[in-house]
Amino acid sequence: MKNQKGFSSTLSIVVLAGLLVLSLTFGYWAFSGRQDFKNNSDKKAATAAATAKTQQTAADKVTYDALIKQPYKTFTGSATYGTISFSYPKTWSAYNDQTSQTEPINAYFYPGEVPGVSSGTAYPLRVELTSTDYAEAIQQYSQQITGSTLKSAAYIPPKMAGVANIQPGTRFDGPLWQNGQTSQTGSMVVIKVRDKTLQIYSQSPDFANDFNNIVLPSLTFVP
Repeated sequence: MKNQKGFSSTLSIVVLAGLLVLSLTFGYWAFSGRQDFKNNSDKKAATAAATAKTQQTAADKVTYDALIKQPYKTFTGSATYGTISFSYPKTWSAYNDQTSQTEPINAYFYPGEVPGVSSGTAYPLRVELTSTDYAEAIQQYSQQITGSTLKSAAYIPPKMAGVANIQPGTRFDGPLWQNGQTSQTGSMVVIKVRDKTLQIYSQSPDFANDFNNIVLPSLTFVP
């Protein structure tokens, strides 16, 4: 009887010890799991916060870049040649070479100081009013469309829609100019203004938003 009681006590101790080991093992497993979840959650939260900060910084820069361009400057040409007018960012400078009688407007626009006209710079905005016939002006670009990514479409400036005597022009988008072995991508609008032809264009896709959202929507002239 005494041995039976001793055996029972030993068995109870073994069972309790086993339960204690299981309890400790489960506790460690649960703690490790919670700690791993916490660490991963912290990493995910830190990554999410860093991503949100980067996105906010990018959004703030876009907003800032847009604001510093305002209020826009206005270019207005001579009434003799149709009073061509349009807006452009105040952060840009302009140079208009008026030495040619056959090209009353030959203007260059660039952020800050305008680089030399022989520098090979891709200008965000160029404006030329020439004596070249409209059909002849677009022909040189139309020839590039076949077999290339250059696109063309009829175009009327938004502010000129419905104006009497306005003739639709042509807009080109894509590789417009050859620079050595490479082509220069940009956008150009060619349109007839009285007896002359207006070519207004951007030589760099980096300034496409300014060209499409500031310059062209504000373009006006007297047909």
